[in-house]
Amino acid sequence: MFSQSGYHSSSIDDIAREAGVSKALIYEHFASKQDLYADLIARNARELTQRIGAALVGVELEAGAARLAIGLDAFFAFVEERRDAWRMLFRDAADPETTAVLDRMLEQVTAEVTVLISQDPGARALDSDEDRRALRLLAEMLVGGAQSMANWWTSNPEPPREQMVAIAMDFAWLGLERVSRGERWPPE
Repeated sequence: MFSQSGYHSSSIDDIAREAGVSKALIYEHFASKQDLYADLIARNARELTQRIGAALVGVELEAGAARLAIGLDAFFAFVEERRDAWRMLFRDAADPETTAVLDRMLEQVTAEVTVLISQDPGARALDSDEDRRALRLLAEMLVGGAQSMANWWTSNPEPPREQMVAIAMDFAWLGLERVSRGERWPPE
């Protein structure tokens, strides 16, 4: 219901009817619609981060491009398989009641991406405050870019996941300068 109608337009009555349960059962588990929504966001965020983490288990730290491609593939697999969950996460992103919950989720994901970037052998030597800030901003750009692509993809599902990953890799790994010269991911 949140995915289809948004937070404000989804009533507990609608949610109960759609789930085939009573309104009382929902209130037995959640104090309010906000609590239910926050729980759903937290569950989906946890699943997303767990999927990415599981996909990266056993991947060598030195394999930076492979790690990024595998992580992006796990991310886009979540979006592909759980389009409704993704839409629910970002449908009401500007709504004051849901912004705090969403901000916490994005903070968690960005912090984890920052850790992944900082584990790269080339980044391990970066230890000044300025370097750490740069790594954080790179993670912000990557998370924000992937989020924007996923938002677009939920409404335009024609491109296959592999193409979404390749486009993200073109931008994130190769960079705009190399892409403008005609290079594409994966490298020949």
